[in-house]
Amino acid sequence: MTQAHEPFKSFEHAGWSESGVSHVYETYFTSLTSQSIGPLLDAVGAGPGVRLLDVATGPGHLAFEAAKRGAEVVGVDVSPAMVEIARGLYPAVEFRAGDAEDLPFEAESFDAVVMNYGLLHLSRPELAIAEAFRVLRHGGRLAYTVWAPPDRARGFGLILEAVQAQGNPSVPLPPGPPFFRFSGHAESSRVLSATGFVEPKVIDVPQRWLLPNADALLEVFEEGTVRTRALLKGQTPAALQAIRAAVARSAQAFASGDHLDIPMPAVLSSGRKP
Repeated sequence: MTQAHEPFKSFEHAGWSESGVSHVYETYFTSLTSQSIGPLLDAVGAGPGVRLLDVATGPGHLAFEAAKRGAEVVGVDVSPAMVEIARGLYPAVEFRAGDAEDLPFEAESFDAVVMNYGLLHLSRPELAIAEAFRVLRHGGRLAYTVWAPPDRARGFGLILEAVQAQGNPSVPLPPGPPFFRFSGHAESSRVLSATGFVEPKVIDVPQRWLLPNADALLEVFEEGTVRTRALLKGQTPAALQAIRAAVARSAQAFASGDHLDIPMPAVLSSGRKP
């Protein structure tokens, strides 16, 4: 780990190690991120006889679903708080602490590696993809998801547009990779190929986020994320008030009965180790 990457890595690790952040994420994001689980498991052919590694497992939902399909599963996460949540929810599945950029496994140990939105929180995402390549057996498959750009993943769009219009989008944060870098199909395919994967495939996964109101949308980004949380907490009180009002106004475009129905598509990338 170079000094240039260490501040961002420490920033993300500290954020996700806070139990409050982990629990708010679990409360609001799980209904959304779980929609990607089936497509991810399909992309790697999860099932009986497949040894699968779930990197950045979070609350462990994907690992559990893979185990239900008959796969032999290990889930790893850099956050001890997330590992404890996963173990509490799914005691029959193996979970352990593990760094996506330095996986604690021998080469060619798995038939499949999956990562559901974890790539977004890494200081060196290319290294995590290379680590997945290393621990995969020949013929094994990697699949990962990220969010579509904010003009399509509108939960992010509502927050970021309000910050741009009403606040300070340049709050000093530890420098990290662009959050939406792998949302671009061409870039994700390029990195997979450069790592050595063949048959790269990048698809969009339509998803909807049902939330009770704009207050819930604000709460999840203020208390259940790391990078966006720091961006919001770096605003002045007056700017934050204006941002909240702007989000509340914009969110009305997604009102459906007594809740919000917000499009939040994913981008799913996969490849095979030759």
